[in-house]
Amino acid sequence: MKYTFLALFITLFISCNSDDDTPVDYRSVNEQEILDYIAANNLDATRSDSGLYYVVDEIGSGDEITSTSDVIFIYKGYYTNDEVFDESDNKGIVFNTQQNIIRGVTEGVQYFNYGGKGTLLIPAHLAYGSKDYNGIPAGSVLIFEIELLADYEEINELEITEYIADNGLTATRSDTGLYYVINEEGTGAQPTATSNVTVAYKGYFLDGEVFDESDTSGVSFNLDKVIDGWTEGIAYFKEGGNGILLIPSHLGYGLHEYRGIPNGSVLIFDINLISVN
Repeated sequence: MKYTFLALFITLFISCNSDDDTPVDYRSVNEQEILDYIAANNLDATRSDSGLYYVVDEIGSGDEITSTSDVIFIYKGYYTNDEVFDESDNKGIVFNTQQNIIRGVTEGVQYFNYGGKGTLLIPAHLAYGSKDYNGIPAGSVLIFEIELLADYEEINELEITEYIADNGLTATRSDTGLYYVINEEGTGAQPTATSNVTVAYKGYFLDGEVFDESDTSGVSFNLDKVIDGWTEGIAYFKEGGNGILLIPSHLGYGLHEYRGIPNGSVLIFDINLISVN
């Protein structure tokens, strides 16, 4: 689950070391270790002035990543003996390059554009230095295979279409990327994007886990005060109608966790439009 990987990332990648308090100088040892690894694996690596080595497999066709960018980071982390110490799922995690992340990652992602792929070979002085940290041995060179995404739209699109196929749904896609299923259109008034409505609903993730649910009498709210997927989606129904909204994250809560909703989540709602008030 993304909860797990987000927690691991925050714990693993947070910077806790500075060059000034490193009693043992691992730099020359790490430099040789990295060079040996590069030679053994026939990598075409570039060395930065800081001592970071990086391999660009694909530069990426998106915008440049800067020192203030939000980055979706898909990664596998391992040592020079190829032992894996952590790995994200295929949706990755989100961080901002201004956060207190280890310097090798903060610097390394800026050699790519969004959509880029490659490898970072990070010496200890750009990671955790001469101290053991969260299972990472002191003086360790850390290697990361990385892929950098700008948003979840393509991932969410694939997730939603797979869900629709697996569950035999007949859904319509709007220009925004919202999918909706009309079981009953309804016969009453049709709301606009600013209407106050009463809706009974059940909200759940793609795996069926329910994260919120109203009672049968529903909840009243203004459609211009809710997530975009609801503002748009409820307006496809008339009073008395019911169906399903499949909402990608850019029409939901985006790239950051919100009240227990993991970053980048597709949200599914069974809805019954009780009244337009």
